[in-house]
Amino acid sequence: MADTPADRQRPKPPYPAQHQDKPGSEAEMRPQPRYLASGYKGADKLENKVALITGGDSGIGRAVAVLYAREGADVAIVHLPEEQHDAEETRQAVETEGRRALLIKGDVTQPDFCRQAVAQTVEELGKLDILVNNAAFQEHQPGLNDLSEEQWDHTFKVNIYGYFRMVKAAVPHMQPGSVIINTGSITGIRGSGHLLDYSATKGAIFAFTKSLAQNLVSQGIRVNCVAPGPVWTPLNPSDKPAEKVANFGQKVPMDRPAQPEEIAPAYVFFASNIDSSYITGEVLTLLGGETSAV
Repeated sequence: MADTPADRQRPKPPYPAQHQDKPGSEAEMRPQPRYLASGYKGADKLENKVALITGGDSGIGRAVAVLYAREGADVAIVHLPEEQHDAEETRQAVETEGRRALLIKGDVTQPDFCRQAVAQTVEELGKLDILVNNAAFQEHQPGLNDLSEEQWDHTFKVNIYGYFRMVKAAVPHMQPGSVIINTGSITGIRGSGHLLDYSATKGAIFAFTKSLAQNLVSQGIRVNCVAPGPVWTPLNPSDKPAEKVANFGQKVPMDRPAQPEEIAPAYVFFASNIDSSYITGEVLTLLGGETSAV
C-alpha cells in the first residue's frame, strides 16, 4: 500500500456541477470521495477494540471505519435508512480489512434508538471502546428570516442532542482507556453567515468536548474533537446549489477540499492510547493550509 503519485494528486475543483436530495449518496458523487487511504499501513494500534461510528456509512465516517479496521478494530456503523447502499459499501470495505462490521439503521434524533444502537453494539461485538460522534445535518439559508424554528430544532437534535444521547448510552459500557471522539467544524470557531444553526451546534460540540473531558477524566475515558475545514462528502452536494458544489473548497490555501482519507488518521490518533494517552479535551483543526483557526 505504498503512496503513489495518484494518491498525492487529489482532485481539485472545479468539479462537475451536481446536487442531490438529502441525505445524499457517496455513490453518486463525482469525483468519488477517496476513503481507502492506500498509503496508510496499519500497526495494530486498535487491536481487538470495538468502535461505534455515527454517520459511518459515508464521508469522514466511512474513512474512519476503514482505518479503524486496518488498525485491528471491529466497527459498528450507525446510518439512516436512506443510506443503506453507502453503508453496505462501507461494511464491505471494513470486512476486506479482515474485521467485523455491524450496520445499525436508525436516527440519532431518537433517544431510544441511541440506547438501542449502543446495546446492539455491545451485544453483537462484545464491548464498546471507542465512540465516534460524527452524524450531522447541514442546510444553508441566505438569512436569519429564512431559518425556520423547525430547521433550527432538527439541526440541534442531530448535531448536539444526538452526541449527548450517544454518550449517555455509551459511557456505562466503557472501561478505563476508552475514548470518545466528536466531529466538529471550523464553522464552530469562525461562524458562518449562512449556517447559523450548524455553526452554533459545532461551537456547542467544542464546549461539550472540553466539559465532558473534564467530567470523565477520573474514569479514565478521554474525549477529543476533530474540526475540519471543507471535506468532500455527501453533506455538500445535498446542501449547496449545483454550481457552488463545483467550486467547493477552492478558497483554502491548498485550492481544494480534503478527501475523507486525509481526515481519518486524526481519528486514529485520538483513538489510540499508543499515540494520545495524555491528550483529552482537545480540538484539532485540519484546514488545508490555514494557519489560524480564529
